[in-house]
Order: sequence, then structure tokens, then C-alpha cells
Amino acid sequence: MKILHISDCYLPRLGGIETQVHALARQQRAAGHDAEVLTATPKARHDLTRREVLDGVPLIRATADLPFELPVHPRTGREVGRVLDGAAYDAVHVHAGVVSPFAFAALPLLVRRRVPVVVTVHSLWGYAAPAFRLLHAVGGWASWPVVLSAVSDAAAGPLRRIAGPGVPVRVLPNGIDSARWRVEALPRDPLEVVVVAVMRLAPRKRPMPLLRVLRRMRQQVPARVRVRVEIAGAGPQQAAMERYLRRHGMQGWVRLRGRLTPDELRDVYRRADVFVAPARLESFGIAALEARTAGLPVVARAGTGIAEFVSPPHEGVLASSDTAMAAALARLVAEPELRARIAAHNRAVTPRVTWTDVLARCDAAYRCARRRVAAD
Repeated sequence: MKILHISDCYLPRLGGIETQVHALARQQRAAGHDAEVLTATPKARHDLTRREVLDGVPLIRATADLPFELPVHPRTGREVGRVLDGAAYDAVHVHAGVVSPFAFAALPLLVRRRVPVVVTVHSLWGYAAPAFRLLHAVGGWASWPVVLSAVSDAAAGPLRRIAGPGVPVRVLPNGIDSARWRVEALPRDPLEVVVVAVMRLAPRKRPMPLLRVLRRMRQQVPARVRVRVEIAGAGPQQAAMERYLRRHGMQGWVRLRGRLTPDELRDVYRRADVFVAPARLESFGIAALEARTAGLPVVARAGTGIAEFVSPPHEGVLASSDTAMAAALARLVAEPELRARIAAHNRAVTPRVTWTDVLARCDAAYRCARRRVAAD
């Protein structure tokens, strides 16, 4: 099939949507599809490059020279129409977060052109649901002849409530190269436990509550057990985290590593014992999936997309509160047999959300979109 992916945000920005859309297009091309990407993200400030090939993926940038390299375009319809005029696509896959003006503005034109469309929501719309419900009431977008999907059941829930019982919402999860993230664990010191977190250091990911959880966990663990925490990532809350660590004397056992490459993360996972993900608005949790594939027990918040690949008690713990998360971490830190049992399971059992599974689900969604257009 000839497939066009539309995403507000894309490389060189780094984030869940950006990296997953790029990886999906690469995997589809490797499987024989002609996949390309249309984005409003500029290559750099004042760089209005329109076409390029990135890691083998043809890329069209509909960019405007706006402040702060904003991934928006004031004439989205014209830009999308120009791309549609230049090629006949078998399916257009629109990727949306909570704020996706480029993707949402493209949808009416795609529907008018009778292009088969699949929309995938990559974020939890929980707190934004009233706004989308109002938009549906005004424009009826949930009843358009498009296939609606989300990256997890958690992300699909708000969309299903907005669209209503008669509108199906599929789950098209993010994918992973499981072989790449399998690692050989290094020998452990039985009296030292390494806890890892990987996140953008921004309020939505809750890095500051994580530090409070870690303090509470440390108070519940026997003093004879040495705990070391590695937090990978960068973002606007890094300075506040550094102040918190100094204020509470945590610098000796909690380390902020900054942004790490995939190879550096794999090396961290070889030396780690537990992975923790504190976010409440986690639509999927690709970092947690990578850690779980590497064999780490995962402690995360319940009600998030991490439930797609972490099923307690075999693969980790899904906690209902920060207090419960601290208690779960303390138990895993204090009980090496429990950690070893979960780690052995995670290394032996491949998560369901591999690229083979994801590509098959996408192909089925594209075929459904084509049938919907034909029947409309």
C-alpha cells in the first residue's frame, strides 16, 4: 500500500509520537509498503526544506517560519491538498496528541477527498475530554467515515466515551524491536539494588513526585540494603530536582543522568534491578516497554497504557497511588527472590506489542478505512 502519515510533531524533535511515527514508517517500508510522512515540524529555525529522506523514509515538511519552531502551519488545507494532488494514497494515517492543530485541520479535507483515513490518538484525553466532546457536538467528527484508534486501552477509553457506543475504537499500540532490547544482565551485588526511571523531566511525567516516592521507599527499606537510583532524561524540571536532592541529602544515592542514547540505556538496564514510571497520564509508556523487554520488573501507575504490556504480578506492579508505588518499590528492593522471579518471566516472555503485531493491526485498520470510504 501507499501510506501517508500525518503528524504535527516529528524528528528532529524527540518524543513518543515523533519517534514512533518514524519507526512505524520505517517498519512499513521494510515490509514492502510505500510509506512517507507529512509533518509541520521544521528541520531547524528558518529552514523551510520541503522534501528529504530520513533513514530511508520520504519526508514532506509543510513548514512556516514561526517563532519557537512551532509545528503548525497557517494554511494546513492548502499544504495537505498539495500533497494529495501529487500522489494517490491507499491510506492516510493521522497521528494526534492532545494538541494537534495540523493533524486535526487536515481531517476535514481528507474526508471531503474521500481518502481512507485512520486516526491514532497518542495521548490520554482525560482532562481534555470536555473540549473534544464539545467539538464532536458541533462538528460531529466522531461520526466521519474514518477509523478511530488509540495506542492503548487507557488512551482509547476517553475517545470511546466521546464517540459513543456505536463507534468502534481500535487499539494500535506502539511497537518495539524486542531483539534490540533483550540484554544479558550483569552479576548483582545482593546488598545493592539499582532502580531506574526514564522520562522527560517535565510536569506531565511527574519527576518531582517520583523523588518523593523514592524518599518514602528508602524509609521503608532495611538500612543494610544499599539503594541506587538512576534517572535518565532531560527537561525543564531538572534544576528543581537537583535542588530537591540537595535539600533532602539524596545526592549520594539518586543520580540524574541526563538524556541517554538507546545503547546507553541498554547498558543501564544490564546493571539495573527495577524500573519505575510515576506518570498518571501515560498513554503508552515506550520506555517502560523497553525496560520490561530487557527483563526489569516494572512499577507504574494503574490506569495508564503501561497495562498493555505489564500484567501484575508476573511482570511488575501497577500501583493505585504514590503511597502504594513507594510500598511496591520497597517490597521489590527488599525481596531479591521476588525481583528474580519477575525478571526471569520478563526475559522469557516477549511482550505482545512487537512490530509484527503492530504492522498487522495497522494493515487491518487501513483495509477497514478503505471499506468505510467505499460504503459511505
